[in-house]
Amino acid sequence: MKQTLTEIYDARVAAGTLHADAAQRAVLPMLEQVREQLEAPAKKAGIFGLFAKPPEAVRGLYLWGGVGRGKSMLMDLFCDAVDVPKRRVHFHAFMQEVQAKIDVARRAKVEDALMPAAKEIAASLRLLCFDEMQITDIADAMIVGRLFETLFNLGVTVVTTSNRVPEDLYKNGLNRELFLPFIGVLRTQLDVHEIESETDYRQHRLAGAEVYFQPLGQTARTRMDALWDELTGHDEASRLVLTVKGRQVVIEHFHNGVGRASFWDLCAAMLGPADYLAIGEAVRVLMIDDIPLLSASNFNEAKRFVILIDALYEAKVRLICSAADVPERLYIEGEGTFEFERTASRLREMQGADWGAEA
Repeated sequence: MKQTLTEIYDARVAAGTLHADAAQRAVLPMLEQVREQLEAPAKKAGIFGLFAKPPEAVRGLYLWGGVGRGKSMLMDLFCDAVDVPKRRVHFHAFMQEVQAKIDVARRAKVEDALMPAAKEIAASLRLLCFDEMQITDIADAMIVGRLFETLFNLGVTVVTTSNRVPEDLYKNGLNRELFLPFIGVLRTQLDVHEIESETDYRQHRLAGAEVYFQPLGQTARTRMDALWDELTGHDEASRLVLTVKGRQVVIEHFHNGVGRASFWDLCAAMLGPADYLAIGEAVRVLMIDDIPLLSASNFNEAKRFVILIDALYEAKVRLICSAADVPERLYIEGEGTFEFERTASRLREMQGADWGAEA
């Protein structure tokens, strides 16, 4: 007989791989109900299966709450256990795929380019598990309501995590009134539950941990790698692709809200304030490798670094770095050294054990 999700959770607590949390445990019966309905035998089709309709979508779950509450862990536990055709994907990555499929259909002169994309997705699965549903791109906002309504009609069930209640998705976004029907679709098809755990496990892992490693070298790299493995649970990472004003901003390594990139990936590319704000919105922890000494010889990169740190600071992102020297000695000559004093101060503040806890 299959273990219930609660039994799986309790076994992991007993084994010491999870910490018992009442708020997390309270979610498991909701996920178990979704699992049972998805795994229930399908109703038989009509004579010879003619005119068979797709199975009805099971009511899903929208699990939201603050950072580090265990939402992604609970969804992964559920997704691993449920025995139906399924896919677990970061929401940004999924929407990038959808936009690519729509572009192909448009080039083929398909009248309604969204329909073939939705049908292709629904043909291969019954369950979509999304990590971190959030919408920052107007192109996504304009299609997401109709896309998901179509997927639900085609029998796809959705379980998703988010840092926001549905009503705060795409908050203050351009033409938001066109997006609002999507909130109604979500409320109709998904139960919305806030997880109110008092413990931020991601913050707990970093509490008291060193998060700024200098000088550069093998020791710093090894310690960065160890923290990455700890924060991602040794799971395989994927690329995070954000669309900002029609261009792509890429974080090469991303998993469960934790991103990792080199200084050169972030500051040598032609990125600006809007790009860094989008990164700050999309990640909760950012690891930056190989911050060099800064001077007039790399002034443009230094200027972008200042803007990046400002954006991460305002978004309360937890920052982990490897650097050539301590913050105060990263930029000691050339134009902009005075302005960099604020950046150095913020780099110091962001090393605090409780940094980002109020985000």
